[in-house]
Amino acid sequence: MATAEDLRRAALALEGTTEAPHFDRAAFKVAHIYVTLAADGLTANLMLSPDEQAHLCAADPGAFAPLPNAWGRRGATQARLAALDADGLGAALRLAWDRAGAAKRPRGR
Repeated sequence: MATAEDLRRAALALEGTTEAPHFDRAAFKVAHIYVTLAADGLTANLMLSPDEQAHLCAADPGAFAPLPNAWGRRGATQARLAALDADGLGAALRLAWDRAGAAKRPRGR
């Protein structure tokens, strides 16, 4: 069972990640925001591709769900932290981090 502190620790361990407030949430970003943590610490919103979202939601529908709005149709995915273990949380964070940081890396790498 993952917690808000597990998410914070794992996100900040990813290279180049910073934390800052984002409305009523905590946002973690590298080149772009890749995950936000709800104020109550129960859920996080991951910025994924639609394909990544579909894969995670199909693999673990108890832990992942698309946001019910336009952001969700573009890949924004809610993660229920209590339904994830450290490995599942870390893998999801790395997907989102890699997608957000891809804009910083030169093409062809």
